[in-house]
Amino acid sequence: AGGQSARNALLFHPDFYKAAVAFAGCYDNRMDKINWNEQWLGWPVDDSYTRASGVVNAGRLRGQLLMIVGEQDENVDPASTMQVANALIHAGKNFELLVVPGAGHAVGRSEEPIAYAQRREFGFFVRTLLKVPEPDWNALSLPVAQTFLHSPTSRQPGH
Repeated sequence: AGGQSARNALLFHPDFYKAAVAFAGCYDNRMDKINWNEQWLGWPVDDSYTRASGVVNAGRLRGQLLMIVGEQDENVDPASTMQVANALIHAGKNFELLVVPGAGHAVGRSEEPIAYAQRREFGFFVRTLLKVPEPDWNALSLPVAQTFLHSPTSRQPGH
């Protein structure tokens, strides 16, 4: 709901919202868990699903969008993010996309790499809202990121 709502803010209310970070969103309710969507959009599946679709409405994007998704999201199929990314590309819209290898649905919030995702989110808002360059993160010493890379619980390939 959060990622979808963040993206929808830019599609349907661009006069107010200028930038959004969408984590793990289901951007087209026609491909998500139908029992979840029936609670909010009703049954049977009708044109309200199409009207709310981020794929169908990709051309309406105004403002700046960063989508963050875990490659192994166990709650919302990452294909939902890829579908809307494809639709945005075909609509000629610029956006940013961060796919975190091995990560699940809560990536960057309660699932590692939290510090990295927060840094990317912070940098995105600095660039898009403040209109100033973000810090040169690669030139800084970041022990939190190093901790993640060496964590025994990290989901790095081979661990």
